[in-house]
Amino acid sequence: MIEPVPGRPRGAVRGVGELVREVGETLAGRFGAITVRGEISGFSRASSGHCYFSLKDAEGETAMLRCAMFRRAATLVDFEVADGQLVDVRGRLGVYEPRGELQFVVEAMRRSGAGALFERFLKLRAMLEAQGLFDAERKRPISAFACTIGVVTSLDGAALHDVLTALSRRAPHVRVVIYPSLVQGSEAPAALCAAIELASRRGEVDTLIVCRGGGSLEDLWAFNDERVVRAIVAASMPVICGVGHETDVTLADLAADLRAPTPTAAAELAAPLHSSCLDRLASLAEAMSGRMHRVLDDQAQWLDRAAARLLRPSQGMRQHGQRLALLTQRLSAAMHRPLEQRHAELPRIEGHLRRAAALSLALQRQRSSGLAGRLQALDPAQVLQRGYAWFTDESGHAVVSARNMEVGARLRAVLADGTAGVTVNDVEPLGIERLQRQPD
Repeated sequence: MIEPVPGRPRGAVRGVGELVREVGETLAGRFGAITVRGEISGFSRASSGHCYFSLKDAEGETAMLRCAMFRRAATLVDFEVADGQLVDVRGRLGVYEPRGELQFVVEAMRRSGAGALFERFLKLRAMLEAQGLFDAERKRPISAFACTIGVVTSLDGAALHDVLTALSRRAPHVRVVIYPSLVQGSEAPAALCAAIELASRRGEVDTLIVCRGGGSLEDLWAFNDERVVRAIVAASMPVICGVGHETDVTLADLAADLRAPTPTAAAELAAPLHSSCLDRLASLAEAMSGRMHRVLDDQAQWLDRAAARLLRPSQGMRQHGQRLALLTQRLSAAMHRPLEQRHAELPRIEGHLRRAAALSLALQRQRSSGLAGRLQALDPAQVLQRGYAWFTDESGHAVVSARNMEVGARLRAVLADGTAGVTVNDVEPLGIERLQRQPD
């Protein structure tokens, strides 16, 4: 039970400021420095360096606590703070007097783990990425010169105004078709899918922009819905997604053919600057005109030369006759010159042939003489002249071994100067050792 302020009667009337200050002092005295765990929502950093956000209950209850973290404390945080993170913050409870709101002044912050919503985001991202919905190879090129651009967004949001302003400034000639849709809340995913499917079915735009302004993770959650991601992938035209601010990244951004940091940037990426297109067209027209003039000049010069030749046909005939005579003379000279060269070479070639024939004949004679000498040395009659005899049996077969002789056999001995009949009286074969010792 809260005790009354000492020295003040119970029924005394208080001013608003006085009451708010008393409540703040009471809260500060009652709780002191405490640590609170919750999920960050609606985080923003002011130009002064102060940070403002809300802490949602980590257990899923609807309770929310407004927090302020001044620049000195913010510089001590060692991680990038973002919506959906589960953090432990230490500080003091108080009351923000200008609005009379309960406020928690954060003096220190540490990461406690991913919040439930952020954890869902990471799981869904991993699943869709594994299915190839974010692959760069799947994404289609954006039309460089779109004639009609579609916009899927809320009619009441600032994003539509930003897109239309950028398109009217950059490309006033481009036709814009708006497909209205909810961009926040439980019914937003179905509405976004229906708008994207309508644009695909009608097929009237070259590029489709899906966009909305910035917000907390909960505000942008419709663009993290799996149905919206698949609708973007299935769209019949290239899709540019520009959701939130530059630091906001949704699954729709990852699935789109091109991600833009803001709705305005999406419009700038969808349509080139009108003046740049006109400058480019003027440059191309000038280049084409110059090339056409050069071609016409070349053709005119050729025509002049052809006309000049037609005006003097006799001169052309005379030139061709001279050229023909020159070619005839060169052909005749070319025919006689090889014949004269061949006639001049005939004596030399004849001398070569005579010398080669004489040399070949001498070599053949020398070879024949050598062969005759070898043949004479192998003549059996020459062997008989040296005192050897050649024995044959009665059948005329040569006897070359003592083992083939028998005692009393009749043999015929052939000598160098005649033959004689011989009778074998005895036979004594020689052993191998004795044969080796026999003199030659």
